[in-house]
Amino acid sequence: MKEFFADIPYVKYEGAKSTNPMAFHYYNPDEVIAGKTMREHLKFAMSYWHTMCAEGSDMFGVGSMTKNYGASDPMEIARNKAYAAFEFMNKLSIDYFCFHDRDIAPEGSSLAESNARLDEISDLLAELMKKYDKKVLWGTANCFGNPRYMHGAGTSPNADVFAFAAAQIKKAMEITVKLGGNGYVYWGGREGYETLLNTDMGLELDNLGYLLQLTSAYARSIGFKGDFYIEPKPKEPTKHQYDFDAATVCGFLRKYGLDKDFRLNIEANHATLAGHTFQHELATARVNGAFGSIDANQGDMLLGWDTDQFPTNVYDTTFCMIEVLKAGGFTNGGLNFDAKARRGSNTWEDIAYSYIAGMDAFALGLRKAAAIIEDGTIDKFVADRYASYNDGIGKKIMDKCATIEELEAHALAMGDVSVSSGRQEYLENVMNRILF
Repeated sequence: MKEFFADIPYVKYEGAKSTNPMAFHYYNPDEVIAGKTMREHLKFAMSYWHTMCAEGSDMFGVGSMTKNYGASDPMEIARNKAYAAFEFMNKLSIDYFCFHDRDIAPEGSSLAESNARLDEISDLLAELMKKYDKKVLWGTANCFGNPRYMHGAGTSPNADVFAFAAAQIKKAMEITVKLGGNGYVYWGGREGYETLLNTDMGLELDNLGYLLQLTSAYARSIGFKGDFYIEPKPKEPTKHQYDFDAATVCGFLRKYGLDKDFRLNIEANHATLAGHTFQHELATARVNGAFGSIDANQGDMLLGWDTDQFPTNVYDTTFCMIEVLKAGGFTNGGLNFDAKARRGSNTWEDIAYSYIAGMDAFALGLRKAAAIIEDGTIDKFVADRYASYNDGIGKKIMDKCATIEELEAHALAMGDVSVSSGRQEYLENVMNRILF
């Protein structure tokens, strides 16, 4: 079999003092931290769309790379792309991958032809997964790229589009089950609106809820045992997306009776586009019992769109891994690099460097998160700050048995209230002490 990436070696762990750019400095897959190996904690996944498909185009320019993998026929490109994908994952010790249906096989002139192409390529993927010992983290359907979805898929004003989306999702779920995936993501690429002048919001939300009910029930009927995920995103491409942020999605899932079966796939760049921190969105998912999986990337705070950069901010990765550890770790989810090299970084070596940087950043974040939890200073401060709820009137409030009369009597008897400092700056200093 042809080697696609002869200039990329098998990347090994060499430690923080190594100056080899094609080595891991913090990610040591088999090292045990907080009771599990780093490989088990982090569950790194390659994004098929950015890594194997995207050629560096943006709204101002065409692609700066060519990813035809030495072929011209669309199906031959898809086959070669699969071989290249597994070579790349193998060289970087990436155990999982994520895909849209149209990433792995080109769309045909009809749904039947598209489905037949998916069947053929998924057979090849199954062979390669067995050969290289790789797994699907999650699959999904691209219900946003084709012009038929210009006004949405599940939220389209056209019933024929709704039916087409349902059929496309059905097939994507069948392929995910076939490949042993334990996650299925609903990415609402165009499930939103540009103006309320032409939008029936109530109808669109009801239809979206119905689509999720129908397709998730079908997935269970064919043996899918994993998690369904919604990926919150506030804007882009539509001005207002119905899955704006984690809190909005949690409310939507409860309204349509989906909260017991669905979790959230939190993306860092989407969090900042919504005006939140990455940690905030993870914590919101966690406290609502909806933590599921993560799209690992970061945005550029000077740009107002989804730049999908590889994560290198160790503060962000540390705060992220604190939330993951507090949630008990991943079950079916993991860390999918929904990220791409910059348009000017247009070689496969650049893509390898990008993955190494992202994997090392999260490995270091895991190390520091475990150290912060083991140190205990911050957790103890938080516990002490809320100590008034451990007994007396506070305990009654926690037990939800305080009456309004009891609370009034307590307030009348105590006079004024003295509140202690939150000591934010002290805690930030504690963070830096442990980090550095």
